[in-house]
Amino acid sequence: MNRNTIQNVTETIYNKVIKRYGESKHHQTLPYVAIEDTPYSDEDVPKELYGEYCSMMNEITLYWKNIPSIEVLIRTLVHEYQHYLQSPGWMTRYYNMGHGYNTHPYEVAAFNEEEKWMEFLDNTLTSQYMSKEDVSKLNKIKNNLDI
Repeated sequence: MNRNTIQNVTETIYNKVIKRYGESKHHQTLPYVAIEDTPYSDEDVPKELYGEYCSMMNEITLYWKNIPSIEVLIRTLVHEYQHYLQSPGWMTRYYNMGHGYNTHPYEVAAFNEEEKWMEFLDNTLTSQYMSKEDVSKLNKIKNNLDI
């Protein structure tokens, strides 16, 4: 996916995410969404780093060069939006209590919400940004899940 595609899809999906999850009680404004190349030099950046949320800046950053598909984009936006909704103080406390990334309750909750990524798709997005093969697979999954 290129930067323009990610920008266009993000604008559409972000509004749906806001409508679905509402606003945080920990911040006074919605988070700004920045679309960046990578946080480090291209050689150093882990390919699985798709985005991150900074509570101090109230900003979701998407690393477009690492996002290979609309599924990953939606999952990342949903995941990082969960962190906006969560308490910044408890984010730190859980790490201080010994939780790692994979056991941190806020990360677990954000990963669980990612599983709902298909609910944010519509026919326009699928027809414009997904291959026919991927749309066919998606429709089979949706039919099995009754979405």
